Amino acid sequence: MLKDYFTYKDGGDQAFTVEAPKIKFGAGSLSEAGGDAVSLGLKRVVVFSDPRVAVMDCTSRLISSLNDAGVEAILYDACEVEPTDASFVAAGEFMKTGNFDGVFSIGGGSVMDTAKTANLLSTYPDDLMAYVNAPIGQAKAVPGPLKPHVACPTTFGTASECTGIAICDFPSLGAKSGISHPRLRPVLGIIDPLNLSSLPKNVLAANGFDVFSHAVESVTARPYTHRPAPETPDKRPLSQGANPYSDLSCLEAIRLIGHNLVEAVNNPSDEGYEAMAMAGMLAGIGFGNAGCHLPHGMSYAVAGLSHDYVAEGWPGNHPMVPHGISVIVNAPAVFRFTGKACPERHLKAAEAMGANIDGVALEDAGNVLAERVIEMMQQTGMPNGVSAVGYSDNDIDALTERAFMQKRLSDNAPLPVSKEDMRALFVDAMKYW
Repeated sequence: MLKDYFTYKDGGDQAFTVEAPKIKFGAGSLSEAGGDAVSLGLKRVVVFSDPRVAVMDCTSRLISSLNDAGVEAILYDACEVEPTDASFVAAGEFMKTGNFDGVFSIGGGSVMDTAKTANLLSTYPDDLMAYVNAPIGQAKAVPGPLKPHVACPTTFGTASECTGIAICDFPSLGAKSGISHPRLRPVLGIIDPLNLSSLPKNVLAANGFDVFSHAVESVTARPYTHRPAPETPDKRPLSQGANPYSDLSCLEAIRLIGHNLVEAVNNPSDEGYEAMAMAGMLAGIGFGNAGCHLPHGMSYAVAGLSHDYVAEGWPGNHPMVPHGISVIVNAPAVFRFTGKACPERHLKAAEAMGANIDGVALEDAGNVLAERVIEMMQQTGMPNGVSAVGYSDNDIDALTERAFMQKRLSDNAPLPVSKEDMRALFVDAMKYW
């Protein structure tokens, strides 16, 4: 089973690590948050949220559960949707002054990522860029343990409750990057599918495609055996490349998205929310160990350079391309490109997504997967490529430059990517139908 893709390469790694997050999953599970805090020995916690989620019923239920258990909870509701480096730093400054012994986050990936970074910056103060991934930052390792962080997602796309990754926008650079380290992973994620009922249709669709892309990028990433072996075990990266463990969770996540996303978006139901939440969790566990590659690397340029695009369903306080959208507008172009590197894996992903692969030649694998994704984008109202979120051919060079900076992600692709390749991908991603 392992020899087909996980062939050993000279100087490559011969081991992978499995770091599964601790997850609680189930309708109504948010009501147990107070008991979870007590079991962690917490007495005074900060609850990170954003202005929109902070006034929702789920946040009041969380704070009531904490207070009923005798835990003092202080709300910080200034997290930004699609956070910036400045909003990360501001959250860290707030946490420094509060004498907190733990952290809760309730919201989407933006909130959970803000909580992770605030925890880091308040526990081990340093310039944010010291911790940010190279080459944009210095990639300093998290020096030691952080305060316990319990993440309570109200979306399902980023699966930030499952990962040691925190991403933000750097407006001065026109790009996105972030911090990646196992110690950033929350000690517990409470996934309550009922929280998804507040999501508008477009947000639900974007979340679903983010989950899908996490999963396919992990399945089609370079094998862990082709990544250079670390000098010491503690230097093995969080994004290890495709591995047998991540394959299992990610292929099931793709199947759940392929069979449920269109119906969940167009006819919402508790059953649909549960399927989407489960898919997000499985993909989060998978890519938290394997890592993403080109669709996400390109997305940071698409989101970071956004001019005046305002997405329906998201807070409109500033122009932005929401994360799930900035990923999926690139994905079909990428799959056409990477299909030749591991066609069997692209076909497996296409089949799990619901495509008919009977009689499909291996050389068409990437195209079949791309066409299935495009079909589902049309059925759920996603934008028609990069041009539909405010870009033109005049922006291709700038997008290419910023995406090419994301070496952590492009190095995880199943084949080498030159700057000319990256430019061609953006050309292809401009419009699909």
